[in-house]
Amino acid sequence: MTPYQRIFGTGPRGLALSLVLLGCLAVIDRRIGPLTITSNAAARYTFFGMLATATVVLLVWSVRSLPLSDRGQRLVVEGAFRYFRHPLYAAFLTFFNFGLAVLLNSWLYVVWALVLHPLWHLNVRREEALMDQQFPDAYDDYRMRTGRFFPRRTR
Repeated sequence: MTPYQRIFGTGPRGLALSLVLLGCLAVIDRRIGPLTITSNAAARYTFFGMLATATVVLLVWSVRSLPLSDRGQRLVVEGAFRYFRHPLYAAFLTFFNFGLAVLLNSWLYVVWALVLHPLWHLNVRREEALMDQQFPDAYDDYRMRTGRFFPRRTR
């Protein structure tokens, strides 16, 4: 595992893909006109604020659970990582992107947020393969107990 992979994983590639898709939808949105979610701006800002707060809480919890110096050095299965294999990615995929979609006030962006989930599932497969090489038996057991972007219902 290279130092770059150890620190960033597949995040930069996934972020680039997410932003390219967002840009494409912005062009489409301008051409066809917005497919408005609601005309209530206060509701949109409130919803975005709640999901942005949830994003920050999960991000802080994730960083506190896995200090940068430990990335790729040991398998962390406590804190946020007890519930999510990828809590940093989950923060954006599960909370922030849907809040942003509502803030931008178009159903096209909700579709964008939905489409990102399967794309990121494909994106993190390489990162999980690296973790499986680094921590062969332990990571396989961890993967069976923990969801990628959503907590597992059963333990």
